[in-house]
Amino acid sequence: MSVVADCLFCKIVKGIIPCHKVAETATTLAFLDINPLSAGHTLVIPKYHAQFLHQLPDENLADILPLAKKIALAQGPADNYNILQNNGRLAHQAVDHVHFHVIPKPNNAEGLGINWPAQATDHGKFAALAKELSEKVSKI
Repeated sequence: MSVVADCLFCKIVKGIIPCHKVAETATTLAFLDINPLSAGHTLVIPKYHAQFLHQLPDENLADILPLAKKIALAQGPADNYNILQNNGRLAHQAVDHVHFHVIPKPNNAEGLGINWPAQATDHGKFAALAKELSEKVSKI
């Protein structure tokens, strides 16, 4: 298990900082967010330290979404919730350890609020971008 001494979430994984644990597997820990957007707002983190999702070994990803799904179902009713994962400061990552938010959306006032600045669709550019990304993905 990779841990970083000054990482807040690594300290939670090691038990140095307490948390309100919701669930745990051999590779994953889920606990209540201390600054929740709604009741039940839970963080699901790998026990392995990585700042960005693309740095996390695949074997440390295996439990994350299945556990997030179980948490969403436990929060119930599981028909209004967000799963959020941010990478980097511009993307609003506040803690430098991969983490997924499972955020219940019980009403318009609670939960995650999103401003989605959609861009116009240019199918010619989309086709070229899809081809470029597909070629890059096949080489990773």
